[in-house]
Amino acid sequence: MIGNWNYPTSIRFGVGRIQEIPAAAAELGIQRPLIVTDPGVAALPICAELQAICANGSLTAELFTGVSANPVGANVDRGVTAFKNSDCDGVIAFGGGAGLDVGKAIALMVGQTRPLFDFEDVGDGYTRGDVNGMAPVIAVPTTSGTGSEVGRASVIIDPTTQTKKVIFHPNMLPARVICDPALTVGLPKHLTAATGMDALSHALEAWCAPGFHPAADGIALESMSLVRRALGRAVDDGTDLQARAQMMAASTMGATAFQKGLGGMHAMAHPIGAIIGAHHGLINAIVMPYVLVHNRSAIEHRIGDLARYLNLGDGEFLDFLRWVLKIRDRIGIPHTLETIGMTDAHCAQLAPMALADAAAGGNPIPLTLESLESLYRNALTGNLPVE
Repeated sequence: MIGNWNYPTSIRFGVGRIQEIPAAAAELGIQRPLIVTDPGVAALPICAELQAICANGSLTAELFTGVSANPVGANVDRGVTAFKNSDCDGVIAFGGGAGLDVGKAIALMVGQTRPLFDFEDVGDGYTRGDVNGMAPVIAVPTTSGTGSEVGRASVIIDPTTQTKKVIFHPNMLPARVICDPALTVGLPKHLTAATGMDALSHALEAWCAPGFHPAADGIALESMSLVRRALGRAVDDGTDLQARAQMMAASTMGATAFQKGLGGMHAMAHPIGAIIGAHHGLINAIVMPYVLVHNRSAIEHRIGDLARYLNLGDGEFLDFLRWVLKIRDRIGIPHTLETIGMTDAHCAQLAPMALADAAAGGNPIPLTLESLESLYRNALTGNLPVE
Protein backbone atom coordinates (compact mmCIF):
# COMPACT_ATOMS: atom_id res chain seq x y z
CA MET A 1 0.00 0.00 0.00
CA ILE A 2 1.82 3.05 -1.33
CA GLY A 3 0.38 6.45 -2.03
CA ASN A 4 1.18 10.12 -2.46
CA TRP A 5 -1.77 12.15 -1.24
CA ASN A 6 -2.39 15.87 -1.21
CA TYR A 7 -5.41 15.97 1.06
CA PRO A 8 -5.58 17.59 3.53
CA THR A 9 -1.82 18.14 3.17
CA SER A 10 1.11 16.49 1.40
CA ILE A 11 1.28 12.87 2.62
CA ARG A 12 3.74 10.13 1.72
CA PHE A 13 2.06 6.84 2.70
CA GLY A 14 3.63 3.39 2.72
CA VAL A 15 6.08 1.02 4.31
CA GLY A 16 9.65 2.32 4.23
CA ARG A 17 8.79 5.93 3.49
CA ILE A 18 10.52 7.11 6.65
CA GLN A 19 13.59 7.06 4.39
CA GLU A 20 12.14 10.11 2.59
CA ILE A 21 12.56 12.44 5.57
CA PRO A 22 15.58 14.21 4.01
CA ALA A 23 13.65 14.80 0.77
CA ALA A 24 10.69 16.22 2.67
CA ALA A 25 13.02 18.46 4.69
CA ALA A 26 14.69 19.72 1.52
CA GLU A 27 11.30 20.66 0.06
CA LEU A 28 10.67 22.83 3.13
CA GLY A 29 14.18 24.27 3.36
CA ILE A 30 14.87 22.51 6.66
CA GLN A 31 18.50 21.77 7.47
CA ARG A 32 18.50 21.74 11.30
CA PRO A 33 15.32 20.05 12.50
CA LEU A 34 14.27 19.61 16.10
CA ILE A 35 12.93 16.07 16.52
CA VAL A 36 10.13 16.25 19.08
CA THR A 37 9.01 13.02 20.73
CA ASP A 38 8.27 11.46 24.10
CA PRO A 39 10.75 9.47 26.22
CA GLY A 40 9.11 6.14 25.38
CA VAL A 41 9.44 6.60 21.63
CA ALA A 42 12.92 8.07 22.06
CA ALA A 43 14.05 4.79 23.62
CA LEU A 44 12.84 2.69 20.68
CA PRO A 45 14.94 1.61 17.67
CA ILE A 46 12.67 3.64 15.37
CA CYS A 47 13.94 6.86 16.92
CA ALA A 48 17.56 5.85 16.42
CA GLU A 49 16.64 4.95 12.84
CA LEU A 50 15.13 8.40 12.30
CA GLN A 51 18.25 10.09 13.64
CA ALA A 52 20.46 7.98 11.37
CA ILE A 53 18.29 8.83 8.35
CA CYS A 54 18.63 12.51 9.18
CA ALA A 55 22.40 12.24 9.54
CA ASN A 56 22.77 10.30 6.30
CA GLY A 57 20.69 12.98 4.59
CA SER A 58 22.99 15.77 5.82
CA LEU A 59 20.45 17.04 8.34
CA THR A 60 21.77 18.30 11.66
CA ALA A 61 19.00 17.07 13.95
CA GLU A 62 18.53 17.80 17.64
CA LEU A 63 16.39 15.54 19.82
CA PHE A 64 13.84 16.93 22.30
CA THR A 65 12.10 14.35 24.49
CA GLY A 66 10.41 16.55 27.09
CA VAL A 67 6.89 15.46 26.17
CA SER A 68 4.39 14.19 28.75
CA ALA A 69 1.79 11.53 27.95
CA ASN A 70 -0.86 14.22 28.43
CA PRO A 71 1.13 17.30 27.32
CA VAL A 72 1.27 20.43 29.46
CA GLY A 73 2.23 23.98 28.57
CA ALA A 74 5.70 23.60 30.09
CA ASN A 75 6.49 20.88 27.51
CA VAL A 76 5.96 23.43 24.75
CA ASP A 77 7.90 26.18 26.53
CA ARG A 78 10.93 23.93 27.01
CA GLY A 79 10.73 22.77 23.42
CA VAL A 80 10.77 26.36 22.19
CA THR A 81 13.89 26.97 24.28
CA ALA A 82 15.55 23.86 22.83
CA PHE A 83 14.62 24.96 19.30
CA LYS A 84 16.16 28.39 19.76
CA ASN A 85 19.25 27.20 21.63
CA SER A 86 20.08 24.79 18.81
CA ASP A 87 19.30 27.33 16.08
CA CYS A 88 16.79 24.95 14.51
CA ASP A 89 14.83 25.83 11.40
CA GLY A 90 12.05 23.23 11.43
CA VAL A 91 10.34 20.53 13.48
CA ILE A 92 10.00 16.79 12.94
CA ALA A 93 7.05 15.83 15.16
CA PHE A 94 7.56 12.12 15.80
CA GLY A 95 5.37 9.80 17.84
CA GLY A 96 1.81 9.43 18.99
CA GLY A 97 -0.59 12.24 19.74
CA ALA A 98 1.56 13.75 22.47
CA GLY A 99 4.70 14.09 20.37
CA LEU A 100 2.78 15.36 17.36
CA ASP A 101 0.78 17.89 19.37
CA VAL A 102 3.79 19.27 21.22
CA GLY A 103 5.85 19.40 18.03
CA LYS A 104 3.19 21.42 16.24
CA ALA A 105 2.76 23.75 19.21
CA ILE A 106 6.53 24.35 19.39
CA ALA A 107 6.57 25.23 15.70
CA LEU A 108 3.79 27.74 16.33
CA MET A 109 5.36 29.30 19.40
CA VAL A 110 8.95 29.79 18.24
CA GLY A 111 7.92 33.00 16.52
CA GLN A 112 5.31 34.38 18.91
CA THR A 113 5.46 37.03 21.62
CA ARG A 114 2.12 36.13 23.20
CA PRO A 115 1.75 33.17 25.62
CA LEU A 116 0.64 29.74 24.39
CA PHE A 117 -2.90 29.80 25.74
CA ASP A 118 -3.67 33.06 23.96
CA PHE A 119 -4.04 30.79 20.92
CA GLU A 120 -6.80 28.66 22.42
CA ASP A 121 -9.44 27.82 19.84
CA VAL A 122 -11.96 30.36 21.08
CA GLY A 123 -13.34 32.98 18.74
CA ASP A 124 -10.66 34.41 16.49
CA GLY A 125 -7.75 33.88 18.88
CA TYR A 126 -5.63 32.42 16.11
CA THR A 127 -5.49 35.80 14.39
CA ARG A 128 -3.10 36.94 17.12
CA GLY A 129 -0.42 34.67 15.67
CA ASP A 130 2.57 35.86 13.68
CA VAL A 131 2.52 33.55 10.68
CA ASN A 132 5.97 34.63 9.56
CA GLY A 133 7.49 33.39 12.80
CA MET A 134 6.14 29.83 12.57
CA ALA A 135 8.48 26.95 11.73
CA PRO A 136 7.68 24.28 9.12
CA VAL A 137 6.65 20.86 10.41
CA ILE A 138 7.13 17.32 9.15
CA ALA A 139 4.78 15.01 11.05
CA VAL A 140 5.59 11.32 11.43
CA PRO A 141 3.00 9.28 13.38
CA THR A 142 4.13 6.14 15.20
CA THR A 143 0.63 5.14 16.30
CA SER A 144 -2.67 4.83 14.46
CA GLY A 145 -5.27 6.74 16.37
CA THR A 146 -4.83 10.42 17.07
CA GLY A 147 -4.54 11.63 13.48
CA SER A 148 -2.76 14.74 14.75
CA GLU A 149 -0.48 14.59 11.72
CA VAL A 150 -3.33 16.05 9.64
CA GLY A 151 -4.68 18.45 12.27
CA ARG A 152 -4.42 22.21 12.66
CA ALA A 153 -4.47 22.09 16.44
CA SER A 154 -2.79 20.70 19.54
CA VAL A 155 -4.42 19.62 22.80
CA ILE A 156 -2.36 20.94 25.72
CA ILE A 157 -3.18 21.00 29.45
CA ASP A 158 -3.30 24.44 31.06
CA PRO A 159 -2.01 23.76 34.60
CA THR A 160 -3.64 26.90 36.00
CA THR A 161 -7.11 25.49 35.32
CA GLN A 162 -6.28 21.75 35.03
CA THR A 163 -8.09 21.66 31.71
CA LYS A 164 -7.17 20.45 28.26
CA LYS A 165 -7.23 23.33 25.80
CA VAL A 166 -7.19 23.25 22.02
CA ILE A 167 -4.42 25.43 20.61
CA PHE A 168 -5.33 26.29 17.03
CA HIS A 169 -3.90 28.02 14.01
CA PRO A 170 -4.64 27.15 10.36
CA ASN A 171 -0.90 27.07 9.64
CA MET A 172 -0.31 24.43 12.31
CA LEU A 173 -1.28 21.83 9.71
CA PRO A 174 2.03 20.03 9.00
CA ALA A 175 3.42 20.85 5.57
CA ARG A 176 4.63 17.28 5.04
CA VAL A 177 3.47 13.99 6.55
CA ILE A 178 5.25 10.65 6.46
CA CYS A 179 2.85 7.77 7.19
CA ASP A 180 4.98 4.64 7.43
CA PRO A 181 2.96 1.73 8.86
CA ALA A 182 6.15 -0.16 9.69
CA LEU A 183 6.77 2.34 12.49
CA THR A 184 3.75 0.94 14.34
CA VAL A 185 4.81 -2.71 14.25
CA GLY A 186 6.39 -2.60 17.71
CA LEU A 187 3.40 -0.93 19.36
CA PRO A 188 2.14 -3.10 22.28
CA LYS A 189 -1.27 -4.72 22.02
CA HIS A 190 -2.91 -2.47 24.62
CA LEU A 191 -1.74 0.70 22.84
CA THR A 192 -2.70 -0.68 19.43
CA ALA A 193 -6.16 -1.27 20.89
CA ALA A 194 -6.53 2.11 22.60
CA THR A 195 -5.21 4.16 19.69
CA GLY A 196 -7.31 2.18 17.22
CA MET A 197 -10.45 2.91 19.21
CA ASP A 198 -9.43 6.58 19.25
CA ALA A 199 -9.43 6.51 15.45
CA LEU A 200 -12.89 4.94 15.55
CA SER A 201 -14.16 7.58 17.98
CA HIS A 202 -13.04 10.39 15.67
CA ALA A 203 -14.82 8.99 12.64
CA LEU A 204 -17.89 7.94 14.65
CA GLU A 205 -18.41 11.30 16.34
CA ALA A 206 -17.86 13.08 13.02
CA TRP A 207 -20.48 10.85 11.40
CA CYS A 208 -22.96 11.57 14.20
CA ALA A 209 -22.26 15.32 14.49
CA PRO A 210 -25.11 17.52 13.26
CA GLY A 211 -24.58 19.71 10.23
CA PHE A 212 -24.06 19.31 6.50
CA HIS A 213 -20.61 18.08 5.49
CA PRO A 214 -20.93 15.20 3.01
CA ALA A 215 -17.17 15.07 2.34
CA ALA A 216 -16.45 14.49 6.04
CA ASP A 217 -19.28 11.95 6.22
CA GLY A 218 -17.84 9.93 3.33
CA ILE A 219 -14.35 9.93 4.81
CA ALA A 220 -15.72 8.95 8.22
CA LEU A 221 -17.63 5.99 6.76
CA GLU A 222 -14.61 4.53 5.01
CA SER A 223 -12.42 5.16 8.06
CA MET A 224 -14.81 3.05 10.16
CA SER A 225 -14.89 0.38 7.47
CA LEU A 226 -11.10 0.13 7.66
CA VAL A 227 -11.25 -0.11 11.47
CA ARG A 228 -13.80 -2.91 11.24
CA ARG A 229 -11.54 -4.83 8.87
CA ALA A 230 -8.20 -4.19 10.52
CA LEU A 231 -8.24 -3.33 14.23
CA GLY A 232 -8.71 -6.84 15.56
CA ARG A 233 -6.05 -8.18 13.21
CA ALA A 234 -3.57 -5.45 14.18
CA VAL A 235 -4.04 -6.26 17.86
CA ASP A 236 -3.83 -10.03 17.28
CA ASP A 237 -0.69 -9.81 15.14
CA GLY A 238 1.29 -6.59 15.36
CA THR A 239 3.47 -7.66 12.41
CA ASP A 240 0.50 -7.74 10.01
CA LEU A 241 1.58 -4.83 7.82
CA GLN A 242 -1.64 -4.79 5.83
CA ALA A 243 -3.66 -4.36 9.02
CA ARG A 244 -1.19 -1.76 10.29
CA ALA A 245 -1.48 0.17 7.03
CA GLN A 246 -5.27 0.04 7.06
CA MET A 247 -5.34 1.35 10.64
CA MET A 248 -2.89 4.15 9.84
CA ALA A 249 -5.07 5.22 6.92
CA ALA A 250 -8.17 4.99 9.13
CA SER A 251 -6.52 7.22 11.71
CA THR A 252 -5.59 9.90 9.20
CA MET A 253 -9.07 9.77 7.71
CA GLY A 254 -10.83 9.98 11.07
CA ALA A 255 -8.91 13.10 12.00
CA THR A 256 -9.68 14.62 8.61
CA ALA A 257 -13.38 13.90 9.08
CA PHE A 258 -13.78 15.39 12.53
CA GLN A 259 -13.50 18.93 11.22
CA LYS A 260 -17.28 18.38 11.01
CA GLY A 261 -17.39 18.06 14.80
CA LEU A 262 -16.84 15.75 17.76
CA GLY A 263 -19.17 15.18 20.71
CA GLY A 264 -19.78 13.67 24.11
CA MET A 265 -17.03 11.05 23.95
CA HIS A 266 -14.31 13.65 23.60
CA ALA A 267 -16.02 16.12 25.92
CA MET A 268 -15.96 13.45 28.64
CA ALA A 269 -12.48 12.18 27.81
CA HIS A 270 -10.59 15.48 27.92
CA PRO A 271 -11.29 16.25 31.61
CA ILE A 272 -10.49 12.67 32.64
CA GLY A 273 -7.16 12.91 30.84
CA ALA A 274 -6.39 16.22 32.51
CA ILE A 275 -7.35 15.18 36.06
CA ILE A 276 -6.65 11.45 36.19
CA GLY A 277 -4.05 11.20 33.44
CA ALA A 278 -5.36 8.13 31.64
CA HIS A 279 -4.72 7.41 27.95
CA HIS A 280 -7.03 9.50 25.77
CA GLY A 281 -7.89 6.75 23.30
CA LEU A 282 -8.64 4.30 26.11
CA ILE A 283 -11.04 6.77 27.73
CA ASN A 284 -12.87 7.31 24.43
CA ALA A 285 -13.11 3.55 24.01
CA ILE A 286 -14.64 3.08 27.46
CA VAL A 287 -17.24 5.85 27.21
CA MET A 288 -18.19 5.12 23.58
CA PRO A 289 -21.20 2.82 24.12
CA TYR A 290 -22.60 4.98 26.91
CA VAL A 291 -22.56 8.08 24.71
CA LEU A 292 -24.06 6.14 21.80
CA VAL A 293 -26.98 4.99 23.95
CA HIS A 294 -27.45 8.49 25.37
CA ASN A 295 -27.64 9.92 21.83
CA ARG A 296 -29.75 7.10 20.40
CA SER A 297 -32.93 9.11 19.78
CA ALA A 298 -31.01 11.60 17.64
CA ILE A 299 -28.70 9.21 15.79
CA GLU A 300 -30.64 5.96 15.40
CA HIS A 301 -31.17 6.50 11.67
CA ARG A 302 -27.56 7.57 11.11
CA ILE A 303 -26.20 4.58 13.02
CA GLY A 304 -28.54 2.31 11.07
CA ASP A 305 -27.08 3.63 7.82
CA LEU A 306 -23.60 3.04 9.26
CA ALA A 307 -24.46 -0.51 10.32
CA ARG A 308 -25.70 -1.29 6.82
CA TYR A 309 -22.54 0.17 5.29
CA LEU A 310 -20.45 -2.02 7.59
CA ASN A 311 -22.68 -5.05 6.86
CA LEU A 312 -23.56 -5.56 10.52
CA GLY A 313 -26.58 -7.76 11.24
CA ASP A 314 -29.86 -6.27 10.09
CA GLY A 315 -28.40 -2.77 9.82
CA GLU A 316 -29.94 -1.42 13.03
CA PHE A 317 -28.65 0.75 15.85
CA LEU A 318 -28.30 -2.25 18.16
CA ASP A 319 -26.28 -4.15 15.56
CA PHE A 320 -23.65 -1.42 15.59
CA LEU A 321 -23.72 -1.12 19.37
CA ARG A 322 -23.22 -4.87 19.72
CA TRP A 323 -20.25 -4.70 17.35
CA VAL A 324 -18.69 -1.91 19.44
CA LEU A 325 -19.08 -4.00 22.59
CA LYS A 326 -17.73 -7.07 20.81
CA ILE A 327 -14.62 -5.42 19.38
CA ARG A 328 -13.90 -3.76 22.74
CA ASP A 329 -14.09 -7.15 24.45
CA ARG A 330 -11.93 -8.80 21.81
CA ILE A 331 -9.09 -6.27 22.09
CA GLY A 332 -9.16 -5.94 25.87
CA ILE A 333 -10.89 -2.60 26.45
CA PRO A 334 -12.41 -2.46 29.96
CA HIS A 335 -16.10 -1.72 30.34
CA THR A 336 -15.99 0.89 33.12
CA LEU A 337 -14.14 4.06 34.08
CA GLU A 338 -13.50 2.57 37.51
CA THR A 339 -10.73 0.48 35.93
CA ILE A 340 -8.70 3.63 35.13
CA GLY A 341 -8.99 5.15 38.59
CA MET A 342 -12.16 7.22 38.38
CA THR A 343 -14.42 7.38 41.45
CA ASP A 344 -17.94 8.63 42.10
CA ALA A 345 -16.50 11.85 43.54
CA HIS A 346 -15.05 12.66 40.12
CA CYS A 347 -18.48 12.74 38.42
CA ALA A 348 -19.57 16.09 39.84
CA GLN A 349 -16.06 17.49 39.43
CA LEU A 350 -15.68 16.52 35.78
CA ALA A 351 -19.19 17.27 34.47
CA PRO A 352 -18.75 21.09 34.36
CA MET A 353 -15.39 20.66 32.66
CA ALA A 354 -16.92 18.37 30.05
CA LEU A 355 -19.78 20.81 29.46
CA ALA A 356 -17.27 23.62 28.83
CA ASP A 357 -15.14 21.47 26.51
CA ALA A 358 -15.08 22.53 22.87
CA ALA A 359 -16.21 19.07 21.75
CA ALA A 360 -19.45 19.23 23.74
CA GLY A 361 -21.10 21.54 21.23
CA GLY A 362 -20.97 18.87 18.52
CA ASN A 363 -22.98 16.31 20.45
CA PRO A 364 -26.21 15.34 18.61
CA ILE A 365 -28.25 15.91 21.79
CA PRO A 366 -27.35 19.08 23.73
CA LEU A 367 -25.42 18.14 26.85
CA THR A 368 -26.21 19.45 30.33
CA LEU A 369 -24.54 19.16 33.72
CA GLU A 370 -27.13 16.60 34.73
CA SER A 371 -26.77 14.47 31.60
CA LEU A 372 -22.98 14.52 31.84
CA GLU A 373 -22.99 13.50 35.50
CA SER A 374 -25.34 10.66 34.55
CA LEU A 375 -23.09 9.62 31.67
CA TYR A 376 -20.03 9.60 33.90
CA ARG A 377 -21.84 7.51 36.53
CA ASN A 378 -23.14 5.05 33.95
CA ALA A 379 -19.64 4.62 32.52
CA LEU A 380 -18.23 4.34 36.04
CA THR A 381 -20.59 1.59 37.12
CA GLY A 382 -21.21 -0.18 33.82
CA ASN A 383 -24.87 0.80 33.60
CA LEU A 384 -25.74 0.63 29.89
CA PRO A 385 -29.50 1.16 29.52
CA VAL A 386 -29.95 -0.28 26.04
CA GLU A 387 -33.69 -0.96 25.79
